[in-house]
Amino acid sequence: MLAAVYEQRGRAADVLRVREVPDPRPGPGEVLVRVAVSGVNPTDWRSRTNADPVFAWQIPHQDGA
Repeated sequence: MLAAVYEQRGRAADVLRVREVPDPRPGPGEVLVRVAVSGVNPTDWRSRTNADPVFAWQIPHQDGA
């Protein structure tokens, strides 16, 4: 799937990269939801500026439709 990801912290959008990432696989008790549009909200922005990504790369989005 195509996603905007970041691998380091930073304020500006220049830390975001659009790239192909593996499709997510739901685990036991989870569901997979198709998201057509995803928005970056203030909590995403604060996470990107204040903390290192938890994983090698992070997809910022709290709002989806």
